[in-house]
Amino acid sequence: MIATWESSAEGVLRLPSGRLVRGRGLRRPLPAGPRPDFALYLRGRRPPPVEWESRWIRWPDFWLPSDRDGFLESLRELRKRSESERVEIACGGGFGRTGTALACLVVFDGLADEQAISYVREHYSHRAVETPWQRRFVAGLS
Repeated sequence: MIATWESSAEGVLRLPSGRLVRGRGLRRPLPAGPRPDFALYLRGRRPPPVEWESRWIRWPDFWLPSDRDGFLESLRELRKRSESERVEIACGGGFGRTGTALACLVVFDGLADEQAISYVREHYSHRAVETPWQRRFVAGLS
């Protein structure tokens, strides 16, 4: 059975392929509705445990992931799992690190890196990808 998000649910981004991924900020309450099956948490410190499968990538606020290869590998796994599972990406506020990860995911999903940030800002949040080095990180994927 395929369990994905409702496309109109809070924070849900439809990737160019049609897959659905939820982005959110961990400082806000968990949105109403079903819980994720898998989550990728991007924080400077390990987040509290959750009831679903998750992976933590050390990524200090406003910066870049401490382990670039580990982050990209985890993001590829999340993209694969999004075919049949509810997956989410989250950081503290849900914009900088989450937006950067979503833009990277959009590149992996087939959109050119120069269009990925605009796509995420249009379809997820206009505040996505907050710093120049986060923009360069996305641009450096190709």
